[in-house]
Amino acid sequence: MKKKIAVFTTGWGSEILSQFLTGMENELRNEQTDIFLFLCYPAYIDNDAKKTGEMNIFNLPDLHDFDGTVIFASGLDYQDRIDNIIERSNEAGIPVIIQGNRREGISYVGSDNNQAIRDLCAHVRDEHGAKTISFIAGTRDSHDSELRVEAVRNYLKENNCEDDLVEVFYTDWENAAVTRHIKELCESGEKLPDVFICANDGLAMETCISLSNNGYEVPRDVLVTGFDYIDNSKIFDPSIASVDQCFDEMGAAAVRLWRDMINGGECGKNEIIQCKFIPGESCNCYEYRNSDQLRRRMGREAFSKRAMTTYFERKLNIIDSTILPCLTHLEFKENLYSLLVENHDYEGDSFHVLLEPNFGLSIYDADVKLNTDRYSKNMEVIYSTEDGIPFREEMFNSRDLIPGYDPEGPNHLYVFLPLHEADLAYGYIIFRDCIDKVENHFLLTYANRMGLAFEKFRHALTLDHINKRLVDLMGRDPLTNVNNRMAYEDKESLLQSQINTEPDLEFAIAMFDVNNLKMINDSQGHEAGDAYLVRACRLICDVFKHSPVYRIGGDEFVAIMTGDDYKKRDRNVKALNKKMSTYSDTLPLPEDYVSIACGVAVFDAETDVSVADVIKRADEEMYKDKAAKKTKPEE
Repeated sequence: MKKKIAVFTTGWGSEILSQFLTGMENELRNEQTDIFLFLCYPAYIDNDAKKTGEMNIFNLPDLHDFDGTVIFASGLDYQDRIDNIIERSNEAGIPVIIQGNRREGISYVGSDNNQAIRDLCAHVRDEHGAKTISFIAGTRDSHDSELRVEAVRNYLKENNCEDDLVEVFYTDWENAAVTRHIKELCESGEKLPDVFICANDGLAMETCISLSNNGYEVPRDVLVTGFDYIDNSKIFDPSIASVDQCFDEMGAAAVRLWRDMINGGECGKNEIIQCKFIPGESCNCYEYRNSDQLRRRMGREAFSKRAMTTYFERKLNIIDSTILPCLTHLEFKENLYSLLVENHDYEGDSFHVLLEPNFGLSIYDADVKLNTDRYSKNMEVIYSTEDGIPFREEMFNSRDLIPGYDPEGPNHLYVFLPLHEADLAYGYIIFRDCIDKVENHFLLTYANRMGLAFEKFRHALTLDHINKRLVDLMGRDPLTNVNNRMAYEDKESLLQSQINTEPDLEFAIAMFDVNNLKMINDSQGHEAGDAYLVRACRLICDVFKHSPVYRIGGDEFVAIMTGDDYKKRDRNVKALNKKMSTYSDTLPLPEDYVSIACGVAVFDAETDVSVADVIKRADEEMYKDKAAKKTKPEE
């Protein structure tokens, strides 16, 4: 059986993440191990609800089912989430390795930020005469970013020029913050620093653009350097002087640490990968690499990428046009399934869409809640195929994660992404073997567009349902003044949502059928029949006084028993039988005659997956009681 490693991160550092995953895959090629990547895209500018909805995907796996955890912290700056993943890994008793963010007692793999930054500082000062430095940083709690700031400070301190670091500006990894800051600097009239050292290549490229927009050219007027050595920075004009952190080597190192621990090695070991500073055009070095050759190659590839992007956008538009016109939840599921069956070239032969079981119920009942901090035990399977083999069941245990998963086959990378609205979980989707889609952000776009389509559909159908309910305001049966069938259907939906989410739920259902109604209607008229129904309903309500009672048909009633009535259900049934008349089919019937068949069924969390399961048993018991009353009159 294959081993499984869970990897947690966000997808914003897509290129370095893809390099890291490639390193892991290469190191694992000679052993049977799958990588499960739990990926999301929370942004610092997002509100708390949206961040919660994105990072809920981290709560999906039960780490007791895994053989190790890797946290790619170069893409995950949320310290509370990191702590939670470590705590769950420790509780599950599995090795945990963290990249890019140290924790006491946790095995760590990282790059030598310090030496690479020192090399960078020495280069721009010794080779280009740059003195004053502005550091464009990420966040204050980013381990890597702060290491780089500290390395600059240490270098300057050793060279007795600490004041040359004129500012450290924190961007929270937002390019827009760079744009505003550079604009303010240029408009202030103050002299610009000799070099902007940026915490990553994205910030460096945005710095170059912002300087150009304000009349300054790089490297003519000021130098700029970055960090990470990503492909976009290599073909950027000017190509960014950067530090190659060798993320593929870090991925391989993470696997080596994991392998050592599962073989009995101690926790808390560190493996540091040496970084390489690579000069570029942005620091006025044109001789270290042939950026023009790389630009020409990327230019040739642009056509095929543009074609793929066009196809991808068309597929997303088709998903929108398939989902949004649907008028029912069933139509929504059937249409999306049909679309993916007919055309899944982009998604591949291993792709899964799993939906929260309360998604459809929440459309029709505002009291039905969606999860915000977990996923339900049983997920609804909208579409699922693994190696081209469809998964035929309607429901799936979310702890198993992947319908049709093969624990014995070749190694794979599975990527899990959340579907949600704000903090409300809709479900999740799974791609397989898709490092290229991680790198080019296609997964981000796909998950966002599908989630948005689900959101629009849900809100449109909810509004339509509300409008229909306003037309039919009658929530009570006009004859008996108890709840009517529409109210019962709402209650059934709420019960189903509780079955889906509450493991300790207790309730019972009592089904009632009023005996001899047709005989009274035929012999005495419908007014007498109505009076008989009112007497029967009053008796049910008197006995089951703590339970909601519903008239769901002409002579049929239902009571939902919880709390005290649930505990006294047997006593109540006996009380009902004691208070009713002895069954008779001989006219004339007594004036106060009441005879009711009753059947009770108790919800069993081990076997029942729906309200219908309980109703079916209650109905069967009711018909047994009716037959018994007809053949053996009550004494």
